[in-house]
Amino acid sequence: MANDNIGPKRLVVGAHYGMRDWLAQRVTAIVMAIYTVILFVKFLTASDFSYVGWASMFAEQWFKLVTFVVLMSLFFHAWVGVRDIWMDYVKSVALRLTLQVATILWLVGCAAWAAQILWRV
Repeated sequence: MANDNIGPKRLVVGAHYGMRDWLAQRVTAIVMAIYTVILFVKFLTASDFSYVGWASMFAEQWFKLVTFVVLMSLFFHAWVGVRDIWMDYVKSVALRLTLQVATILWLVGCAAWAAQILWRV
């Protein structure tokens, strides 16, 4: 009995997810790492270590926008990772779908809350 599922004739299903998700994880991680360095430098060069000093740093519109982009990167990074966990370890389709929807709702709620917090300062 010959195995036709090897070589160029094999059936590949969903292979495009792997590279795209891998790249998304790396890009979002780089965005978060760069932001962490920027935040660390701003912290080290700050002269006012009070709430007012911290709030003034986030009062700048460009910094709010960059922070929001980083938070969106964090939420997308989390989505890819958690979705892969659900797909790998939860065999029941109904339970997996429920967990994925719950994860999406949680992350969208976190994004809305982050926007509310950032633009309230």
